[in-house]
Formats: sequence, C-alpha cells, structure tokens
Amino acid sequence: MPSTPHSLPLPAPTSSPPEMTVLGRSRGTDYFLIADQLTAEELDYWRRTRIFVDHEVLPVINEYWERAEFPWPLIEKMADLGIVGDGIIGYGCPPMSPIANGLICLELSRGDGSLGTFLGVQAGLAMRSIAMLGSEEQKQRWLPPMAALEKIGAFALTEPLHGSDSVALETTARRDGEDWILDGEKKWIGNATIADVIVVWARDTEDKQVKGFLVEKGAPGYDARVMTGKGSLRAVWQAQITLTGVRVSEDSRLPEAHTFKDAGRVLAATRNSVAWAALGHATAAYDIAMTYAEERKQFGKPLVSFQIVQDKLVKMLAEVTAMQLYCLRLGRLMEEGHLTDTIASLAKMNNTRKARLVIMEARDLLGGNGILLDHHVIRHMADIESIHSYEGTETIQTLLVGRDITGVSAFT
Repeated sequence: MPSTPHSLPLPAPTSSPPEMTVLGRSRGTDYFLIADQLTAEELDYWRRTRIFVDHEVLPVINEYWERAEFPWPLIEKMADLGIVGDGIIGYGCPPMSPIANGLICLELSRGDGSLGTFLGVQAGLAMRSIAMLGSEEQKQRWLPPMAALEKIGAFALTEPLHGSDSVALETTARRDGEDWILDGEKKWIGNATIADVIVVWARDTEDKQVKGFLVEKGAPGYDARVMTGKGSLRAVWQAQITLTGVRVSEDSRLPEAHTFKDAGRVLAATRNSVAWAALGHATAAYDIAMTYAEERKQFGKPLVSFQIVQDKLVKMLAEVTAMQLYCLRLGRLMEEGHLTDTIASLAKMNNTRKARLVIMEARDLLGGNGILLDHHVIRHMADIESIHSYEGTETIQTLLVGRDITGVSAFT
C-alpha cells in the first residue's frame, strides 16, 4: 500500500494549559484530571491521535460510513503517525505503554468505530498473535511491515455456527506430509478481504487441539467475501471465509499455539483495548451533546439553561468519568503484570454497556438532528452495537466474572 507524507500541523508537546485544552479538559471530558496521571510519552500519543482524528477523520468519515467504503486514504495517513503496534516490543513497533495504546484506541474510536476496529484487528489480534505465538522468523517477516501498515493482517477465529462458543470451532487442520490442509468456514473476520496474512485457527484432526496458522494472500482454496448489509461499523470490512483444501507449510504454523487457551490469551489482551474504544465512543457522544446544547436555542434560550438538560449532561459525564477510571486502572494493572482475564472482562462489559447509555442520551438531546450523520451521534450509536458484541458479548463476560467470584460455572 503506498503511503503519503503526513502533513498534520502537530504542535510541539507541552505541559502548559493549552495542552490540556487539546486533550479535552476545557470541555469537561477530563473532569477528574486524568491527564495529570499520564507521562509525557502517553500525552504525546494522545495528542497526535486526537489531532489526526479532528483534522483528517471527522471531516470525511461520514461519507465513507454511509457508502460502506473502506477509508484507504485515512489508513495511509495513519501509517505516518507511528501508532500501530499494540505495545509489542521491537520488530519496528513504536514503544508505547498499555495506557498509550489505550489512548490511541480511545481517540480513533472517538473519530470512528471502524478505524478503531481496524487497528484492533491489525495490531491487537493479528500482530499480537504473531508476537505472542509465532517463531522468530515469522516475527521478523511480518511484524515490521505490519507496524508500518505496508502489510495488513486478519484474525480468523469466529465461525458461522460458533460465535460465543468459539472453542467449539469446526475448521480442521490435517497433516499431509510436511504440510497442513485447512478446511472450514469463518465469519465476521475483519480485514480478511484485504489482508496479506490471515491468522487462521483450526482444530488438528489428530490430537483435536486448536492450532494457529498463517495463511497468505492468494493461497489456493482461500475465498473471502465482504459481508454486506451491515448497519454498524460500515467503514470497515468484515468477511465470510471459505477454506477449501488450503495448503500451508509447517513453517506457517504458529509454534506456540498448542490449544484454544493460546487463542484465548490473545483475545484477553484485546479486551483492554475494547474498553478504551467504548470510552472513545462515549466521549464523542458527550462532547457532541454538550456542544449542541450550548449552541441550540429553544423557547428563547440555550438548551444548557434548562434543568433537565443539565441533569442529563451531568449523568452522562459521571458515566464517562467512571469509564476513564476503569481504563486508567486497566493500564496500570497491565504495566504491573497483574491484569487478569476476568478484570478485563468486567471492564469490557461495564464500558460497552455504559457507552450505549451515554450515546442514547446524546441522541435524545439532539432531538431530530440526532439521527443525521452530520452530527455524528447516530454513527456512534450504530457502531457501539458491534463493540458491545465482539470480543465476547456482555452476557459471556458477565458469566466469566460470575464464575470467578462464585467459583461456580453457569455455562459449559
């Protein structure tokens, strides 16, 4: 993919009050002064991504979303920001803390859920699978160009008949001499029609364990078709995949992926990013509602002067602030190596559920204008539905946490 020179007028980092204005304190979206808890590097990632969203994404994204068209020009510009890597150390990935990575996810989702989802698949799923489970040769070959967005990745786990019960996947991997033969179907696979490498999860027909394989673009027997008719995340493409006798070499197997638990390790790491993404959607909705209420006049005065409007805005802010604290603690736990799967599950469940409520209130405050793409809220309202479901639905996350706190499993 060709790249274009990045031309955003990025101001020099500073700790002065104008920096905080850029990050949203003047709008009330940093009411608990979260920015004061961040390092200079984290603030810089946040600032760079926010300016990219404001200058490049928001002016054009509605058109891509409405046409269900992938925004290639934005991806090219994103490549120049140096934000792709999900905290992977080395291999051309920019050094970033878990919180810096979360702030990037927040800001991209504040602009558009499709961009946040693209990055989540590229870095959080495809690249992290290779980084965590791949051989040194696989890491050297794929991670540097993926970090530069010169190569696109996908993560193929979900199947048409196995969504929440993904552990029951039916795609098979059969040994044939020194090679493997893959057969099966996958569904809802982001980037799969444009990816240069696809991480495919399949069940070994001999030991019945789930293993990971790298399938390259153009492999005979690999067929990926864009899923149409989506009412959510319309500016990113998901695909339905058919694998018919796809032959891959032993060198293309992820050597550290032995069971489904290894796939689960990758997924657990991404729930942190999903919690931040939900915060991004909620932040956008709150900020839009506040701005609209200040500017919109009814009955001879601005909406913000009415008690019921202030009540709604304050309750929205309370939810956004609580989500921020969840995310900040997630980042710190990741840094300390103390983040558990169930803590990530609780954060994902809480933040996506709360984001839906905040966005719903924002749409209501905008009245009829709330359903127009011009005001962006309806796009966030549609996109949060996908965020709420993927990487484990609210119900599944609830049962995982429920099993942890009670010691009793409520599902198989």
